[in-house]
Amino acid sequence: MDSTRALPGSTRALATEAVHAGRDDLARQGLHAAPIDLSTTYPSYDSRGEAARIDAFAATGAEPEGPPVYGRLGNPTVARFETALARLEGTDSAVAFASGMAALTAVLLVRASAGLRHVVAVRPLYGCSDHLLTAGLLGSEVTWTDPAGITDALRPDTGLVMVESPANPTLAELDLRAVAHACGSVPLLADNTFATPVLQRPAEQGARLVLHSATKYLGGHGDVMAGVVACDEELAGQLRQVRFATGGVLHPLAGYLLLRGLATLPVRVRAASANAAELAARLAADPRVTRVHYPRIGGAMIAFEVAGDPHEVIAGVRLVTPAVSLGSVDTLIQHPASISHRIVDADDRRTAGVNDHLLRLSVGLEDVEDLWTDLDTALGRTCSLQGARGSGRVSADPGARGTARQATANR
Repeated sequence: MDSTRALPGSTRALATEAVHAGRDDLARQGLHAAPIDLSTTYPSYDSRGEAARIDAFAATGAEPEGPPVYGRLGNPTVARFETALARLEGTDSAVAFASGMAALTAVLLVRASAGLRHVVAVRPLYGCSDHLLTAGLLGSEVTWTDPAGITDALRPDTGLVMVESPANPTLAELDLRAVAHACGSVPLLADNTFATPVLQRPAEQGARLVLHSATKYLGGHGDVMAGVVACDEELAGQLRQVRFATGGVLHPLAGYLLLRGLATLPVRVRAASANAAELAARLAADPRVTRVHYPRIGGAMIAFEVAGDPHEVIAGVRLVTPAVSLGSVDTLIQHPASISHRIVDADDRRTAGVNDHLLRLSVGLEDVEDLWTDLDTALGRTCSLQGARGSGRVSADPGARGTARQATANR
């Protein structure tokens, strides 16, 4: 995405908005850094005015005008992050939550409250998103389909179509504009955690809701947990009402860290993406790797399948951190079938392309040569162990080997 191009509804480019959105009023207040408002409640001598603001919130979910009322209705620091993220995603509003799963839960509850409990979804999704839908924990019912089957899967009580592109963990990509068209009047929710608004803005392609695990790239440093939904104001009001009623609020300190993280988001994503593209090319040429998944739009995530034991690769890294999650400044590796997607039924997992040899790499900002040295050593561990067992050497089917910037949908 061109960082010099002005965002819709703005005269400023993405990189500029990332630095200034949500902070436009600071200089006029004599401030440079955004203040952190840690108050849980706010004094008011005008109880009639306070009652009117609460009534207005109950009616529409709009953010109360005037002084804040209570931390569960909203917080000034969190509101700055919401304003900034909405600007970057090109939506009217954004509503922040304590985690990505809390954000998805709120969306499902909003649709269910309208009697629309049925969800159409395309695998793969993040493992806990898959589990939340499949288990029906919120009374929802899900129909899993491929993109071509979305229209036929819709029912009168369908309240949502959910997709993730690039998908976790296979990096499969969807034509979001075509998917949105197939949804008709049913809202499309697109999980944009992997791409971020730096690489794509699903709202421009027809998605009505854009979901982020803000724990990942938006925060960017592995020290904040949060979720956010960017959407139109009508849905935002409904989400705020659910957030108020259920209490899944974002702590103000987390809101501050996320606002700070957004300022460097374009720089971090592009630098990590350059590292990832280089590593994807090297992995694709390595005979110890049988397939590489790397999206057409680029990004800092790589998925790759090894000929040997993936657990030995995990055990062999020293610079790369073997840990769940992604989107931090340091490089992380994990085995999806064991961790992030363990909660998904094994057959469903494999059908979605999450096989037992797949590893997911979240590439950070380290020097790419240091990263490759560490990965090369860890991959050599699987080779030497196989040799010790009498296999001689690891060989891969050249026809199965991936290439850099290859997207594999596995559907």
